[in-house]
Amino acid sequence: MTEKNDLAQDRTDWAEDRTILANERTFAGWMRTGMASLAVAVGLKAVFGDFEPTWMAKSVASLFVIAALLIFWSAAAQSLKAQKRISSHATAPQSARKMFALALIMSVGSLATGAILWLL
Repeated sequence: MTEKNDLAQDRTDWAEDRTILANERTFAGWMRTGMASLAVAVGLKAVFGDFEPTWMAKSVASLFVIAALLIFWSAAAQSLKAQKRISSHATAPQSARKMFALALIMSVGSLATGAILWLL
């Protein structure tokens, strides 16, 4: 009977480790989605180059920059929330500090991109 319990515990531990890895893949997916939103903002400049009034095209591009910022920070927050609920066993989870650092770097880059779009 204890061998069955040990096997069940192993399966549970492995499932938790797979969930940790899935959480990290989800975080990466959301970061890619944020980058895609930022790419749309830059692409709007190329598509609407000499659009008049320029403030309208820049405002729409700014919405995509803001969306990217929200995506980056919600990805980091949700990932951290999931990490706190799950115990790791054989897998070492990505550190929350690195996830927030990445979200911060991506946010600063997004803000700089938004500023450049307004200056063009």
